[in-house]
Amino acid sequence: MRFFLILILFPFVHFSQEKDSLKIKVSGFLETYYSYDFSNPTTDAKLPFTYNYNRHNEFNVNNGLIRTQLEYGKTYASIAVHAGTYVDDNYATEDIKLFSEAYVGMYLNDNKKSSIEVGIMPSYIGFESAITATNLTLTRSILAENSPYFMTGIKYKYEPNDKWSFSGLVTNGWQRIHKPQKDVAPALGTQIVYKPSEKTTLNWSTFIGKEFYGTELAMRYFSNLYWDNTWNSKWRTILGFDFGIQDSATSNDEHLYWMSPVLIAQYSINSKWQTAVRFEYYQDEDNVIIATSDAFKTSGASVNFDYLPNTKLKLRTEARYFDSKYPIFFDNKSNNFFVTTSLSFEF
Repeated sequence: MRFFLILILFPFVHFSQEKDSLKIKVSGFLETYYSYDFSNPTTDAKLPFTYNYNRHNEFNVNNGLIRTQLEYGKTYASIAVHAGTYVDDNYATEDIKLFSEAYVGMYLNDNKKSSIEVGIMPSYIGFESAITATNLTLTRSILAENSPYFMTGIKYKYEPNDKWSFSGLVTNGWQRIHKPQKDVAPALGTQIVYKPSEKTTLNWSTFIGKEFYGTELAMRYFSNLYWDNTWNSKWRTILGFDFGIQDSATSNDEHLYWMSPVLIAQYSINSKWQTAVRFEYYQDEDNVIIATSDAFKTSGASVNFDYLPNTKLKLRTEARYFDSKYPIFFDNKSNNFFVTTSLSFEF
């Protein structure tokens, strides 16, 4: 623990040792928020399928994080500790809640085109980060909230050039630090990223592994595909699509499905102001991923305005609306509307 405190207190340390040197870099993120849900929920977490800004009518800390990155020659490591209501909700079933990241990596050649990482790593799935200030919208999309934030395992990455990268992973499962059962085989994952230019990214990620559906443990197959494009200095869009299949352990002929498309468009008014709109849909009729009182078939729309007084500080306000086919929200309502404001600082 004393070693971690030393890393946190000193933002940059440089030790000269023959040909290589040890570099240490410290970064951090702190986000406070206030959210008001017009359904006036009395539960602690206002929505069962979101994990950020999930407290009603109170000021709170969503996520406070400090990250230390080390590099020595061809080896590197990252360790990050965090706290906040996001951690309380997203890591509720984990024994280890302190660490957002804790992994060691190594480049396998001199040109750094291939690498291997082992430990607790940020998820390779999706386009929205837990460091929410980098996302186009204030709150995360339904598909992002209900796919992994992190993965625990080993990752191999190969970048043959500036346009392509290929990754393969062996993990403990679907956002899990510990395996669900000792006799269950590790899960497998892949990621292919194509960047024809600095302004365009096409990403396809997959997951295959045994996961629980209720008390049943059976195979899960999942695909995330998104296209991120910056059109010009004003406009940027992201189009994403999730699709998953869960086998039934009691019947080999039964397969459960869920899917979610999302479209986000951001407009930069000037260097200080940005706005974004989002349209999304999430269908999980069998409650494989989202456990609600009835089948989950929900549409959503949001609009946010962001003020950036400088490169470190961001003030954001978002209005978001959900409309469901069934009364799954608080007080047996089929719709939900809430407004969230956050103030974040990143260094």
